[in-house]
Amino acid sequence: MVQACLNGSRTAEHGAAVPMSPGDLARSAADAVAAGATEIHVHPKCPCGHDSLSPRVLTPVLEALRAEVAVPIGVTTGAWAEPDPAARLARVRSWTLLPDVASVNWHEPGAEDLAAVLLERGVAVEAGIWSGTDGAARFTGSPLGPRVLRVLAEVTDPDPATAETSAHALLAALGGAHGRPLLLHGEETGTWPVLRLAARLGLATRIGLEDTLLLPDGARALSNARLVTEALRQYGSARRSS
Repeated sequence: MVQACLNGSRTAEHGAAVPMSPGDLARSAADAVAAGATEIHVHPKCPCGHDSLSPRVLTPVLEALRAEVAVPIGVTTGAWAEPDPAARLARVRSWTLLPDVASVNWHEPGAEDLAAVLLERGVAVEAGIWSGTDGAARFTGSPLGPRVLRVLAEVTDPDPATAETSAHALLAALGGAHGRPLLLHGEETGTWPVLRLAARLGLATRIGLEDTLLLPDGARALSNARLVTEALRQYGSARRSS
């Protein structure tokens, strides 16, 4: 399973390759799926380029994506899109068109309440557990843990020399992770070492312009599809050598 994370919190200043509008996201998703991605993760953007949980922003994105791809579509619920926990719950309750999956960062205030509302609405929850936070401790003690779709183990260490060590520490902190499947990924220049580790461990992973703008050789990635193609090549090579 390779999830394509199309845009993340990046803005137009990160380059034209990063899809922002519903139409651009749909085209990028279609290309990423054609390249081998099995799931899509997006950050819907308001016209100013900021992440938004508003149904007026989310609905056109989901409609555009579902017109182009048949794979599961996940969205962020990051606190940066709506810092107030109560307002964030209200936003999710107001959604009129639902994504298949929503990521919930377990270290953020109100995470369990948010996950509970999503589950009540029939939206699968991807538990985002960031390294360098208390997310793993909170999740391993959460009664909702067994009900999530998967655990998204996010290695926030961007240093390629230490990202793999940070990944091992995060996985150790998660322990059995309530028996839920794990998706392991890194960020920025730590992306590729962590992806290769995921392959050696036989874990799901993700790739996309949210996580990195660069290919393993340091060249600028011109599309999410190019990143997916290279990720599958790197994953296969690392898996065969493990």
